[in-house]
Amino acid sequence: LISSRVGLIHMIVALTRQLSRSLHRPPAAPIRTIFTMMGQSASHHHAFLEPTTATAIAAMEKRKSSPPASKEEVATVATGCFWGPDYLVRRQFGDGRGLISSRVGYTGGKSASPTYRQVCSGATGHAEAVNVKFDPSKVSYAEMVEFFMRTHDASDAGGQGNDRGTQYRSAIFTHNDDQKQTVDAIVKDLEEAKRYGGKKVATQIVPASEWYEAEANHQDYLDLNPDGYHCPAHRAYW
Repeated sequence: LISSRVGLIHMIVALTRQLSRSLHRPPAAPIRTIFTMMGQSASHHHAFLEPTTATAIAAMEKRKSSPPASKEEVATVATGCFWGPDYLVRRQFGDGRGLISSRVGYTGGKSASPTYRQVCSGATGHAEAVNVKFDPSKVSYAEMVEFFMRTHDASDAGGQGNDRGTQYRSAIFTHNDDQKQTVDAIVKDLEEAKRYGGKKVATQIVPASEWYEAEANHQDYLDLNPDGYHCPAHRAYW
């Protein structure tokens, strides 16, 4: 009897932890859904997306013909629930294609050192975001920005999919004037191409502010939890 009670307690603790991680999330959707949406079978091999905007193509050609001296650059973006974009950017630019690291966290808010639970409430003003370090000789900032823009609905000002609220907003946090100019040019390319059905891009473009890294259990989340929740808005839109 004692053994049964101990087992029951352990099960309740495990379920409580899982519910905490899934706070404010819809029911889980199998990760293989994203591969189907991106034109892949369930083989779990990501189809590399080549740049399509004039700005990103020009940047790609420039880095190939005249590689920059810098070996590291940073991009900070928010495209909804941070588990999905973190997972996708690893598949797109990992394995020697330019990605150095990808970490999820919170930025753009008004309080210091927010927790996941606080950010999910929407009260802190932070966005769930991804902070990416990359080698600009292998992938340009413009290519990185286009990838994030084409793998979420940048015309949605209220969140992504079922994840609603400012904490799930579309935003790019620029680290210098060159990044701001690049983002503006890509947004112009996307709107002229009517990539979101003719809708205007709703993505906020603001200077980068204090970055707060998310708790350890949110890092590499979908790699560690293959059947975990993946927002259906995170897919290739073209």
